Amino acid sequence: MKHCLNVTEDAFDQEIIKSEIPVLVDFWAPWCGPCKAIGPSVEKIAEEYSGRLKVVKINVEENRSIAASMGIKGIPAIFTFRSGNVFDQHIGSPPNALEKLRQMADNVLA
Repeated sequence: MKHCLNVTEDAFDQEIIKSEIPVLVDFWAPWCGPCKAIGPSVEKIAEEYSGRLKVVKINVEENRSIAASMGIKGIPAIFTFRSGNVFDQHIGSPPNALEKLRQMADNVLA
């Protein structure tokens, strides 16, 4: 995860809500198989969109209050934020994760 930023509850506002560029957030857990499956695609998006889109990962096991406040009931949950607001979201592992993530990234950057 060299291109992804791990964010905790303490840094949520600073890294996501106050971000000057759009943010893609991967809500995940270490025991979640589908989360592990899309991990390389999330990293690829972070690399491809570096400088234009911030990509962060939030472990819902360690940051339960964020998951609760965002209403996350299933993982992986991918959210995009622009100007501090939720722009889009996808719950679950999409069949073609990389293409779905690219679509979400392109939409939030448009």
